[in-house]
Amino acid sequence: MGDYLRVEFHCHTNHSPDSLSSVADLLQISRQRGIDRLVITDHNTIIGALAAKALDPERVIIGEEIMTQEGELLAAYVQEEVPKGLPAVQAVDLLRAQGAFISVSHPFDVTRSGHWQERDLLDILPLIDAIEIFNARCFPPVFNRKADWFAQTHDIHGTAGSDAHAVFEVGKATMLLPAFEDAQSLRQSLPNAKFAASYSAPWVRLTSRYATMRKKLFKKH
Repeated sequence: MGDYLRVEFHCHTNHSPDSLSSVADLLQISRQRGIDRLVITDHNTIIGALAAKALDPERVIIGEEIMTQEGELLAAYVQEEVPKGLPAVQAVDLLRAQGAFISVSHPFDVTRSGHWQERDLLDILPLIDAIEIFNARCFPPVFNRKADWFAQTHDIHGTAGSDAHAVFEVGKATMLLPAFEDAQSLRQSLPNAKFAASYSAPWVRLTSRYATMRKKLFKKH
């Protein structure tokens, strides 16, 4: 679509504790499915994203999904890893200091440990760039609808992502964005975003549970 890029904004490698997706497999499926930019957002680490960036520097954007004391942040163009467990404002300050693009993961999905209280989200709203308004793993859809309503009510842009923990999920929810090359141009392109988003089957969360259990089992041995 002209100069638009198809962007997968939220996905995981086996460097997340609940994913078995190798970096190589993630890159291969992204190429096959026409994804131009892949924001790898492993839980509280950028190791997988760095490995992918070394293999496919044009396609890969280094990201991180960070568990704060209030909820999870979703960052792109991360240069230095931000540790988990910080107050949200402190984590946001660390991301802003390195020029990262800051969104918020599945803010109102109460089935996840990283969901937000609205008052906490309002505290950081002036300091972030967007919130995730569509996550392909949010069941039921009311969680995404609430995020979309919140974004519109508070005049903040939205992101969408597959939240893929298994490679077959990659590309379920993507954004079409005017060409960008860094965090600042991403911010500028976001108002013109087009969404190509659909839900994964509810059972996909079982892949995360299986990955977590398998890793724990093999770690013991």
